[in-house]
Amino acid sequence: MRYSHPDGELAGQPIGYWSWAAHKAVVGHIREALGRHGVTQPQWWVLAQLADAGDGRTREELTAVLGGYLDVGGLLDSEMDSVVARGWAEQDRAERLRITAEGAQLHGELARLQRSLRARIHDGIADEEYVQTLKVLQRMIRNVGGHAWHH
Repeated sequence: MRYSHPDGELAGQPIGYWSWAAHKAVVGHIREALGRHGVTQPQWWVLAQLADAGDGRTREELTAVLGGYLDVGGLLDSEMDSVVARGWAEQDRAERLRITAEGAQLHGELARLQRSLRARIHDGIADEEYVQTLKVLQRMIRNVGGHAWHH
C-alpha cells in the first residue's frame, strides 16, 4: 500500500483528521451497502439486537445498548417504529419487541453482508494490528477525558 506521507511525517499528522476520515469512509461504505438492501444502519443494529433475544427486548433496553452508537440516540424510536412497520419485528402488549420470521431472514442476509464488509475493511490488516489500533484509540479517548464503549 502507498501511504500519504513517510513514517516520520505520519507521526506528526493530526489524529482528529485521520479518525474522522476513517469514520467517514468506513461508515459511509457500510451505510451505502445496507441502503442497497433498503435498510438503515440503526435498523440493522435493532435487528441484530433482536436476533438473539428470544424473549425480546424493550425499547428502553435497545436504547440503553444502542443509544451511544454514532450519536443516533434520539432517532432510535423512529428506527424501531420502522422495523415494526416493515414487519421485521413485532411489539407485544408489554412493549417488548421480538424479531419476526421475515426479520430473522433479513437479519441472516444482512449478517452475511456485514461479514463481507468487515472482510473488505480489514483486508491486509492482521488482527494484532487491529487490536493495537483500537488500544491506541482507546488510550487517546481516555487521555482527553472521553468515554467510549461498544458491546
